[in-house]
Amino acid sequence: MGIGKIIFTFLYILVYPALILFLSGDWFWPEGWIFTIWFIALCFTTILYLFLKNPGLLAERYRKPGTGNQQGWDKYVVYGLALGFFIWIAIMPLDAKRFRWSGPFPLPVKIAGCICLVLSFFFFLRSFADNDFLSPLVRIQEERKQKVITTGVYSFVRHPMYFAATMLFMGTPLLLGSVYGLLIGFLLVLLLAIRSVGEEKLLEKELEGYTDYKKKVKYRLMPFIW
Repeated sequence: MGIGKIIFTFLYILVYPALILFLSGDWFWPEGWIFTIWFIALCFTTILYLFLKNPGLLAERYRKPGTGNQQGWDKYVVYGLALGFFIWIAIMPLDAKRFRWSGPFPLPVKIAGCICLVLSFFFFLRSFADNDFLSPLVRIQEERKQKVITTGVYSFVRHPMYFAATMLFMGTPLLLGSVYGLLIGFLLVLLLAIRSVGEEKLLEKELEGYTDYKKKVKYRLMPFIW
């Protein structure tokens, strides 16, 4: 991975928090800045960690949809998640700040949102640290000799990155104060849940040891729930 590509990625990442602050109509929106700092810290930390410690996984994270024997159905899921994420990012500041469609959220609810983001931060970073095969595509990485990961956060839940995303999609609208953000976030979580079912069918069929792993780690997406 070249330095130029990494720098471009850093600049691209800044677009999302800037869009939130711009659409809110208030560049000094406290909740918007809390999310901005969280988002930039997570993305920059993850990329720098992978660049220095695991360049093979970083290259995998840049893989384009439709390549590397990705499951055909998963291409549509990836595009759906990307589109949904953009709509989610755009609707929250319009709802919570500019037009105030949802009305104010009480402080305890916003604190709960912050707690969700703390959990999300931890599980995102640990997922990358614990799993060398954390591809953005549903595929078997034969060329990288993929194997089942059972340690770290993967001993707690089978899809810790999806759990981290769930905390993100629920926690952010709670912090910002957006009912519409919660609704769209729920749809994104539902899409991840559906994806996890299809992904596990592939893993059970083609990745040795995954069936035994499922028996040991019972929770797929939400610890103690599902």
